[in-house]
Amino acid sequence: MEDLEKKNEIFNKFTCGEKFFEAYSDFTLIVFYLINLLLIVISVMVSVAFYTLAERKIMGGVQRRKGPNVVGFYGFLQPFADGFKLFLKEIILPTKSNLFIFIFSPIITLTLSLLAWVAVPLNFDFVLVDINLTILYFLAISSLGVFGIIGSGWASNSKYAFLGAVRSAAQMISYEVAIGFIFIIVAICSGSYNVFDIVLSQKNIWYIFPLFPLFIIFFISALAETNRAPFDLPEAEAEIVAGYNVEYSSILFALFFLGEYANMLLMSYLTVILFFGGWLPFGFIINLDNVTNFVGFEIFFIIKFLFFVFLFVLIRSALPRVRYDQLMNLGWKIFLPLTLGLLLFVVGFLDLNNGFPLKTDFLLRDIELILKTF
Repeated sequence: MEDLEKKNEIFNKFTCGEKFFEAYSDFTLIVFYLINLLLIVISVMVSVAFYTLAERKIMGGVQRRKGPNVVGFYGFLQPFADGFKLFLKEIILPTKSNLFIFIFSPIITLTLSLLAWVAVPLNFDFVLVDINLTILYFLAISSLGVFGIIGSGWASNSKYAFLGAVRSAAQMISYEVAIGFIFIIVAICSGSYNVFDIVLSQKNIWYIFPLFPLFIIFFISALAETNRAPFDLPEAEAEIVAGYNVEYSSILFALFFLGEYANMLLMSYLTVILFFGGWLPFGFIINLDNVTNFVGFEIFFIIKFLFFVFLFVLIRSALPRVRYDQLMNLGWKIFLPLTLGLLLFVVGFLDLNNGFPLKTDFLLRDIELILKTF
């Protein structure tokens, strides 16, 4: 508790704390938030653009080909050329579709994927919105993303698009249950739903070690939640053409594309925060009295973040698509009872041994004893 109190004191001192709000007028604060929100949107969009380039390059290497290498230096400008091409294409609107929902659905998808990033910190330096229930906020935003997909499939007035939308909605709802249980378990172990508190609770040992089964379940669920291979069944080209976005073209298709990749980056971020100590190096005991300890910690976060971003692409390159019944059985018959059982086990274990939240000192002691035996 003393560490968390010191953390809050440092955070309020070096970020937008009460003194900052008292020193400026309401209009200045509005401009401040709008500028930072714009910077976040631009940063996410640029990251998505280069992520698509990295994906194509990595998949090209796996398949023993070069990938994009014409536009710009070694294809460096290929994402911008693709985006410019989509902007110039004609927007085709099906005559028998519900035009308002048809146009509004991709906007909802992209907006919700960007809204999640306003509560994302990289360090103690700054976060636009510091929410005590950050993890629940992420879960709520990802749940609302179903509406954009359902709306696009229904408004298109196409059987293929509607089938893809139903598949996607069922898939996302199925795996959100398991992700929700995992969020609860991590919150119980850290004693908070706040991202900063979850990271600080891993200053001695990352949760990947005591909660390794949960990490495996969470990462597989993240693949299914973002409709990525081998769980990209809503977009199964061989079965339903292209899924819920089959009738979309030009900038409307690009909005779905950007939203999907922004969600993949967010899931990689959550994996690092929940199980790999966020921006903290492994086993490093933080001295909260000295704020200079936080300087340069972003590099640890970036390395871990890029590893999981790379893993998303590698899995797509290596694994075949599963059947839809296998996907649903995995979510409801395996992951749901497993996460529920692990929730009960963790609660009972903490109650009998160490109380709430999880104290990692005894875990480090046990690890040292095991290593000494060898």
